[in-house]
Amino acid sequence: MPHNTSPPNNEDNVEEIGEGSRSILLAIASQLTKGTDLHRVTLPTFVLEKRSMLERITDFMAHPELIIGVSEIDDNTERFIAVLKWFLSGWHIKPKGVKKPYNPVLGEFFRCQYRYSDNSEAVYIAEQVSHHPPASAFFYSCPQHKVIITGDIKPKSRFYGNSVASLMQGTTYFTLPGRNNETYEIKMPNMYARNVLFGTMTLELGDSSSITCVSSDLICEMDFQTKGFFSGQWNTVMGKIKRVSTQEILYEISGQWSNKLFIKKYTGKSSNGLLSIRSTSTKDCQPDLMVNVNNFTIQPLIVLDEQEEKESRRLWSKVTERMKANKLDEAAVEKTKLEDSERELRKEREINNIEWHPRFFEGRGDSYVFKGLKKLNYDNPDEALRTLKHIAFPSTF
Repeated sequence: MPHNTSPPNNEDNVEEIGEGSRSILLAIASQLTKGTDLHRVTLPTFVLEKRSMLERITDFMAHPELIIGVSEIDDNTERFIAVLKWFLSGWHIKPKGVKKPYNPVLGEFFRCQYRYSDNSEAVYIAEQVSHHPPASAFFYSCPQHKVIITGDIKPKSRFYGNSVASLMQGTTYFTLPGRNNETYEIKMPNMYARNVLFGTMTLELGDSSSITCVSSDLICEMDFQTKGFFSGQWNTVMGKIKRVSTQEILYEISGQWSNKLFIKKYTGKSSNGLLSIRSTSTKDCQPDLMVNVNNFTIQPLIVLDEQEEKESRRLWSKVTERMKANKLDEAAVEKTKLEDSERELRKEREINNIEWHPRFFEGRGDSYVFKGLKKLNYDNPDEALRTLKHIAFPSTF
């Protein structure tokens, strides 16, 4: 098997901006300085994705075949690699071009269900638990397969001249209740929109990322590499799986998060980082295909038709409808109405000294915990699923 794949077509990650739209961006940029926090800057609707950040997080739950079998893997290292495979398979799902999801308003939430081919079910719920600074908390669980994926995302947007960075702070936890709550702590890479003022706008992932499992004494340190101006490959990621206690390198990974990723047992020799799970001979040390995102299908979300006022799809429905109809000026008006309404609510709470509290999550130090977690008995998966549905959808179940 070759160590490298030919670069895939990067068309889905680039976007040509019309002169009118470019002029709007230039006008906004003229008022900014390098390093400016963009969270308080109103962006034009043509750069927006037609869904909230709370819904976009579900991209990582789109491939259930990479989630529901993890707890059943007995070997610690293979189980770690399975979690790594799941994590690396969640980045390729995105709208064409360079788009930013809606910034959720305080108290906004998104919830959905999943029904899988083996008749198991899962529930996902996310809530905007802070607006300044922005923080989104989320919780996913498939009780029948004893899997929990939870965490928070605290993006910080920065303006860097011809680029915009979304610094993905926060932590994701992949937990296996059936294995004494074995937990994988995950740190995200950052996202960059290049050439926002001049050239072809391009989306890239960059900087470091990691997965750590204390109970297995394993860590994978990854480097998401941005393409060089004259050389390099689009969407490259490289990394090493190591023993935390000894720093012994076990495996190397490399490839493209938008295409194929490889895994190779570490031999101590220089390589381009592609990896094979079981090997001792030179022949066996050739890299094996770990992930080919082109072979995956996306699991559909089951979302209630009747939504509460603060649910994402209802909350942003007028903006989304006008964007789908390409009525961007009208979409901008609706977006401004929504944001102005939220500012008034915030002022009202401040005047009346009302402290706002999340509905589904509670703060614990620098992170957020799902309020219903202690009520879920994973020794009885059917009961846990019923309880989870009742918490997430109290008017339905």
